[in-house]
Amino acid sequence: MSNDENPRELSLVRLIDAPAKSLFRAWTDPALLMQWFVPRPWTVASAHLDVRPGGSSLIVMRSPEGEEFPNRGVYLEVVENKKLVITDAFTEAWVPSEKAFMTATITFEEDGGRTRYSARVLHWSAADRAAHEKMGFHEGWGKAADQLAELLQGQ
Repeated sequence: MSNDENPRELSLVRLIDAPAKSLFRAWTDPALLMQWFVPRPWTVASAHLDVRPGGSSLIVMRSPEGEEFPNRGVYLEVVENKKLVITDAFTEAWVPSEKAFMTATITFEEDGGRTRYSARVLHWSAADRAAHEKMGFHEGWGKAADQLAELLQGQ
């Protein structure tokens, strides 16, 4: 959903039938993340995650045509089984990226045996938000969330 109160925000909220610790692990274990993170038929070619404040991530997404798209970022906040805050404003340590685009806050809240999974994505400008929405934020992040739920089904 778009947030009319904040013209730089896009968000997604889902109830997923799995414990918060399983969702957190799916975001922080490279082998698990590679199974759900991009909407099929896209794949993740590789994932390197140093999950700690100041730690870097490199997730290489691969299109169905084989083209690779590296996505670098840095973890700003890590609260085990509860919250991740990641930005592409830095590529590693505190080295600025060429173009900051977004900061994502991912939360995992227990909700009656399920987990309320929230992705709140703040963009550096309203134009960046509009571009992300046009790229397919809702469809892509939604399909990835469906794949995450499918992966964790029955845990």
